[in-house]
Amino acid sequence: MCGIAGVLNRGPAAPPIERERLRAMAGAIRNRGPDDEGFYLDPAQRCGLAFRRLSIIDLSTGAQPICNEDRTLWLVFNGEIYNYRALRDELRRAGHSFASESDSEVIVHAYEQWGVGCFPRLHGMFAIALWDERRARLVLARDRFGKKPLYIHHSADRLHFASEVKAIRAAAGLSFTLNPQAVHDYLVMQYVPREDIFIECAALPPGCFAEIDFGGAGDSVPPAGERWISPQRYYEVPTPRTFAGTYADAKTRLGELLTAAVQKRLMSDVPLGAFLSGGIDSSIIVGLMRRLGVSPLRTFSIGFEDPRYNEAPHARSVAEHFHTEHHERIVTPDAQSIFDELAALYDVPFADSSAIPTLLLSRFARESVTVALTGDAGDECFGGYDRYRAADLAARFDFVPAPLRKLAGAAAAVFRTGQSKTLRSRAFRFLRAIGRPAARRYADWVGVFDPLELARGYQPAFAAQIDVESPLRAIADWYDAWQTNPSTRAAFVDFHSYLPGDLLTKVDRASMSAGLECRSPFLDDELVEFALSLPAEWKVDARGGKRILRDWAAGLLPPDILTREKMGFGVPIGEWFRGPLREVLKAALLAPDGICLRLFQHAWLRELLDGHLESRANHAHRLWALFMLDRWSRRWL
Repeated sequence: MCGIAGVLNRGPAAPPIERERLRAMAGAIRNRGPDDEGFYLDPAQRCGLAFRRLSIIDLSTGAQPICNEDRTLWLVFNGEIYNYRALRDELRRAGHSFASESDSEVIVHAYEQWGVGCFPRLHGMFAIALWDERRARLVLARDRFGKKPLYIHHSADRLHFASEVKAIRAAAGLSFTLNPQAVHDYLVMQYVPREDIFIECAALPPGCFAEIDFGGAGDSVPPAGERWISPQRYYEVPTPRTFAGTYADAKTRLGELLTAAVQKRLMSDVPLGAFLSGGIDSSIIVGLMRRLGVSPLRTFSIGFEDPRYNEAPHARSVAEHFHTEHHERIVTPDAQSIFDELAALYDVPFADSSAIPTLLLSRFARESVTVALTGDAGDECFGGYDRYRAADLAARFDFVPAPLRKLAGAAAAVFRTGQSKTLRSRAFRFLRAIGRPAARRYADWVGVFDPLELARGYQPAFAAQIDVESPLRAIADWYDAWQTNPSTRAAFVDFHSYLPGDLLTKVDRASMSAGLECRSPFLDDELVEFALSLPAEWKVDARGGKRILRDWAAGLLPPDILTREKMGFGVPIGEWFRGPLREVLKAALLAPDGICLRLFQHAWLRELLDGHLESRANHAHRLWALFMLDRWSRRWL
């Protein structure tokens, strides 16, 4: 696990690439690779590569940049390729020789053998930059689901790329212009969907690669001033197909794939452990690690004093069941001391408040291990979110005439409450959207702000720069792409939006800030494709989500873990805002020099604040989004 960065000149007229520029970029992401660094500069100074290493596999000979035998292909790579041994054997049979035992060298030879056709063969998590010296071509690629980040910045004479935007910002002389549309999208979704908060800079999409020629041969490099290259897709989230077998067959196959996914992710030459929440996903991972003989089996959990958010007792129960070496800490409102760290860490505005415990948990785990397995993506694969069941339930009322459903939506106001995680608050969210079309309904459930509500509060000058409905159209396009049942369509939306934009971004930045590698067995591509082939009723039913996962795990987990309700990795931020963070919040949102008053009308902000602080409504997530936007802008603007 590492951090990568680099520069490509647009043509011969561009100034030579300075080694100090590469060194500055690598230094900005030292946290991603605290163990070593390396650099490559093309002899003609057309391209430069920088690398920071977190040593996990092949500790003695796995340094980067790494090259082929004749030193014409150079690679920097962030991630892990789980099938690299099988690929190495295949490449050896084809005549390639290897100087190391690393997965990075396998990528170099795979590109030699198959060109860009190598990327579908790589199973793992990765961001890749490969300089083809003979062709004067830079090749960039990102893994199927977006586990590893890769940002690209265009200027008049150069292309810069890096694992994090802060590395690009460390390169002198570049422009970063705030993208108003991305700010609006962030406020709707709580993350920047296209990771394009700056006009000049955006992320390579998951499952894509790009080839950029030195000098801009053909259309590979856009004219000066344009922000984006033309990515080519090598992987699509698979469309639904029916599993060819019985429910019993599916359970058997599920066990095989899950066990194999965990087994692949145990390869390490350094200590490894697991995040343990006490939920079904992370508990299954820990149980399989025990079954596969991991010893010592170290587990880590974070809890809260508020019992509505505290899963620590459940994690403790699982740890006792599997006899793990368990580590636990409790988070208090003193966590406000890391707010500015979060703003600096995430580069782009990020408002998932569970970033707080994720960061603290990563630092806690790093005291003992260098690699941690997680239960991430179990919900997307097996229908674990309450909103999936809500999508199926709401669809049953679509036969009711729209005017009557809209009346039910208006009646939702009687359930409005200032409290979260209550039956009343769930009823309010469900009924408020019942009168809307299915795709818009789901957008309401996954969003933080209603776009029209934002538009009413914006300053006119800012409102004139944005397309208010843009984030909703993106969700509707994904939702309507599959003509299948609502919960399956909802999962498809999440695989394209929430999973890469929020969940994977959160874990990558938090864990890498601590020099910790996180691996997600539920995002094994074979397992994902299997899960998406299952009938919806095998995943979501009247009891809730993850039906087949729970049934399979009955022989592995304690009964109380199998039957407990999903809690999620939430944070009592609403209560913190009404208590110890009250004045901090008000000062941030109403600061005369702050971004909030530049974007919003004072009366609108005041109404939002007062509604929450007086417990007339629960605006915790909205206020957190505004609060983190303020913190981010003070750090980066």
